Amino acid sequence: MKTKIYQVDAFAEQVFSGNPAAVCPLGSWLPDEMMQHIAAENNLAETAFFVPLGDDFHIRWFTPAVEVDLCGHATLAAAHVLFEHEQYARKQIRFQSRSGWLEVSKTAGGLTLDFPADELQQLTPDPAMNKAIGAVPLEIWKGKTDYMLVFENQEQVEKLLPDFRLLAKSGGRGIIVTAPGRDCDFVSRFFAPQAGIDEDPVTGSAHTSLTPYWAVRLKKNPLRAMQVSRRGGKLLCSMNAGRVLIEGKAITYLKGTITT
Repeated sequence: MKTKIYQVDAFAEQVFSGNPAAVCPLGSWLPDEMMQHIAAENNLAETAFFVPLGDDFHIRWFTPAVEVDLCGHATLAAAHVLFEHEQYARKQIRFQSRSGWLEVSKTAGGLTLDFPADELQQLTPDPAMNKAIGAVPLEIWKGKTDYMLVFENQEQVEKLLPDFRLLAKSGGRGIIVTAPGRDCDFVSRFFAPQAGIDEDPVTGSAHTSLTPYWAVRLKKNPLRAMQVSRRGGKLLCSMNAGRVLIEGKAITYLKGTITT
């Protein structure tokens, strides 16, 4: 079997920044076990696989450990591959996914994801979560898949040193930490040891939770965001009729062939 593979840095303007994702265009689905093996071998936060679906595409995402319901940066990477390498001629791509229909459009600023907005519920303080994250947040929220912890300032978010062993027991897909930004509207980090990713460099899907929260709190739309991981990434986010628009750029790092 020979399968094309691309590695793309998403939410990045140059290689070695943003969030790397692998992308495998397929004519038909491989067995689930094989896609999981490929994702584990790639050892990136996410590997995206997609197949044609009429004029559209069906997309799935795998971490090194599990299949996930939604991934922003790997969707951005998949759209980049279609536009730049797979001769996709239209300006907008539609992907069917576990999270419903997703759209990616070519824009003046790069590529724009159109994702469903998350619905957040505020929770009471959780001492176990505080111990795992290594600090006490101002607020804790729960969305469809992730927890979101709100801190007072960017410095607190940058200095967090979570206990990933404890954090993996928190349930859900991952933990978003966020605060107002110094040079942007808000900053974040994303931890998902329970999904095989201690810290994700730039997490598009987390911004479906972050954007509705900060849009209301700051009374602002659109919002400039930064994920302050080691690699880091910049995003422009806005609310639009219950959807979140997330704009970023992508660049190809490599292309090759998987032979099994």
